Amino acid sequence: MTDLPASSLSPVTFVGAGPGAADHLTLGALRALQQAEVVIHDRLVGPEVLALIPLTVQRVDVGKEGFGPSTTQETINAAIVFHAQSGRRVVRLKGGDCGIFGRLDEEIDALHAAGIGFRILPGLTSASVAAANIGQSLTKRGRNASLRIITGHDMAGFAEQDWRGLARSGEVAAIYMGKKSSRFLQGRLLMHGASGATPVTLVENVSRADQQIIAATLATLPEAAARCSGPAVILFGLAPRQAAQILPDQILAELKEARP
Repeated sequence: MTDLPASSLSPVTFVGAGPGAADHLTLGALRALQQAEVVIHDRLVGPEVLALIPLTVQRVDVGKEGFGPSTTQETINAAIVFHAQSGRRVVRLKGGDCGIFGRLDEEIDALHAAGIGFRILPGLTSASVAAANIGQSLTKRGRNASLRIITGHDMAGFAEQDWRGLARSGEVAAIYMGKKSSRFLQGRLLMHGASGATPVTLVENVSRADQQIIAATLATLPEAAARCSGPAVILFGLAPRQAAQILPDQILAELKEARP
């Protein structure tokens, strides 16, 4: 392959695919997939989204699995640069939002070093969809004035956090990649004063046909995590509830009167 001058190369488009269901794909993301010539995608991109890629487009699977078989980041970086230098339109498709625990900066740095431009189309992150699917909001007046999105493990192992702050009553956190570190998370939070009765919800395979919602508490978190075989988001501080609430009789009466 002959490298083309950087000025003649199309920018690589980083696309957030959402957690799985095609319903959560943005219009910009769909347009980018339809115009792509090469799509380099993660393991966690949902089959509904992959099905939207035209058959003429080359697909490159660079899946990663926590504590399991994975394509190295160096190999992924090299693949993105290689295909971009061919002069074709390249989409780097990441599950969820590409800027949240997606190693986006490392891939941008590789493009920058090769003189290749890029653009970013954010996607819905799993925490937002998981909360919606249990009928909750991630923030609520009088409950939590902040939201933490944290990882259960990083390059050094189980990830340390501001446990004292997180253990305060009313705090809410979305914990990614936390299944295998669930007992560690539980221990740190209890040690710093969190109640064992704090609600915790695990949403496995968010938005997919095999989605599973497991209601638990901090005291039962490790046992609940053991029931998940697929990727899961841990919503600390939130319990499931029905998304549709019964409206007060007065509001219902007013709606009926206003109906043509």
